[in-house]
Amino acid sequence: MTLRLTVIGTGYLGATHAACMAELGFEVLGVDTNVQRIEELSRGELPFHEPELPALLRKHVASGKLRFTTSIQEAAEFGDVHFIAVGTPQRAGENAADMQYVDSAIASLAAAIRKDALIVGKSTVPVGSSRRLKSIIHDVAHHGAKIDFAWNPEFLREGFAVQDTLHPDRLVVGTDSPSADQKLRQVYAAALRRDTPYISTDFETAELVKVAANAFLATKISFINAFSEVVEVVGGDIRTLADAIGHDARIGRRFLNAGAGFGGGCLPKDIRALQARVSELGLDHTMQFLNEIDEINLRRRERVVHLVTEELGELPGKTVAILGSAFKPNSDDVRDSPALDIAAKLFNAGADVKMYDPKANKNAAKRFPRLNYCDTLPEVMEGADIGVLLTEWDEFKMMKPYDVEQQVKQKKIVDGRNVLNPQEWKDAGWRFTALGQRTEAP
Repeated sequence: MTLRLTVIGTGYLGATHAACMAELGFEVLGVDTNVQRIEELSRGELPFHEPELPALLRKHVASGKLRFTTSIQEAAEFGDVHFIAVGTPQRAGENAADMQYVDSAIASLAAAIRKDALIVGKSTVPVGSSRRLKSIIHDVAHHGAKIDFAWNPEFLREGFAVQDTLHPDRLVVGTDSPSADQKLRQVYAAALRRDTPYISTDFETAELVKVAANAFLATKISFINAFSEVVEVVGGDIRTLADAIGHDARIGRRFLNAGAGFGGGCLPKDIRALQARVSELGLDHTMQFLNEIDEINLRRRERVVHLVTEELGELPGKTVAILGSAFKPNSDDVRDSPALDIAAKLFNAGADVKMYDPKANKNAAKRFPRLNYCDTLPEVMEGADIGVLLTEWDEFKMMKPYDVEQQVKQKKIVDGRNVLNPQEWKDAGWRFTALGQRTEAP
């Protein structure tokens, strides 16, 4: 029997998973309470930027393999396997994850199901959630409907989400049901034929895998940024330091790029939620190091503001050109973006702040509308007293001093991502400053 799939929640994770499952040959129904989002997706329009995904969405909406609805009842009748992909944002005023959307989605779906089915969680949740959710399913399930349950965390990188879904580096499934495991092996048969590692485990391990991975990556980023603070005082080259230790196979070079730090909708939220959860478990000291990881990350943002202030003196009356607003390239996501946070701090300190991002201007303007948003690199650099590179888009990484020297008021630039060639800019007469480099006297 060919399984029919539903995806509950059609945000970044859900829309990606739905389109990719259709690409693998399944009939898929996406479900959301957001009427406007469902209408956009039904027209083949993606409400966010993700390479490769728009074409995939249009292809399978046109083929009929992928449909969207606001009806949980329709989903219950349609699907054999239901993926839960709703958000778990940080609770207002707290570090803990807000589980109300996951709870509501699972309870309403389980109550509507009238046949044997499998519910699979993909959202990032606090450890212990699966067993609690399984109890909810048991309490609301219709008599006679056998509903299996599993937890299958996602490991998507924004900008590479399609490839990460179609060609995952591992699959993790937490369940106590052999039939649930068997159905998910059927769903992921294409990946398994390529010998993708398939880790079948218990609920708790599956829940912890995602937050453990994100906590480790955040630690690695903040580790090199901590050494960046040292290098800025004693001298040295943080990039060469990272290269040198990265050659050690036990360490590796990836995620050892010193700069303005991490952001986005996952790493900051997940490490804070993990701290909150272990505190609830009476293990306050176990993840205490994550407090410092978070603080190092936030200090890098303050350091960029300090560097700009050192270079310009008084900020009022000075024009600062911010290159990038997304938290990372190949994305329009500005959630907890270091770039947008730094821009806001400079604006609040009195600077005239201009900002340009190839994809994220619209989302940035919704978050902080008082900035002057520009449509091109020359436009944002026009009349600037200093340029500040904060998102490592290729357009900025490939930028040469002569590309923008006619536009600027002063030839000053801060490389907040360590992607430019310092000597090249200095030789062209620019005052070049970067995180992880000792600041030279003017």
